[in-house]
Amino acid sequence: MNDQNPQPWPAPILGMAGFSGSGKTTLLCKLIPLLTERGIRVAVVKHSHHTMELDKPGKDSHRLRESGASQMLLASPNQVALFLPQPDSDNLSAQLRLLDWANLDCVLVEGYRHSAIPKLEIHRPATGKPLLCETDENIIAVACDEPLQRCPREQWPLNDAGEVAERVIQFLFPQQAGR
Repeated sequence: MNDQNPQPWPAPILGMAGFSGSGKTTLLCKLIPLLTERGIRVAVVKHSHHTMELDKPGKDSHRLRESGASQMLLASPNQVALFLPQPDSDNLSAQLRLLDWANLDCVLVEGYRHSAIPKLEIHRPATGKPLLCETDENIIAVACDEPLQRCPREQWPLNDAGEVAERVIQFLFPQQAGR
């Protein structure tokens, strides 16, 4: 499976697309509690262009990985972390396969702008950036902080997280809208 020809996943997926500083993370941080308070179990996949090292030199888990373990699962009383080599961080399908699909109802994705998944564009006209929806047919709507004159998609009110949450639920769970 690749991102150009996605196959159905066990739960619905919606991406958040927008330029840096548009408010993708801010909107997600407002949406997640609104969805979870309705009993929706939300998973988030976030792409970063920056490298990161979650493990620290000298810790047992780091020593085990440095000794050659191809995978390292670190389990504590409150969390589990799985350390894997990352051959292709730009391949959303590879990241989605790592999720525990039995324990989630939907996946919200930040980044992966070029993946062929349905996306909500986050747009602030004041930034002067172009609309992504003009060239991305996978964008279902644009959440913006002021009305856009020439927008080929439905516009959602970026500053009304409750309204955006309702529309996200309607999109992700069309048979259960109003849940």
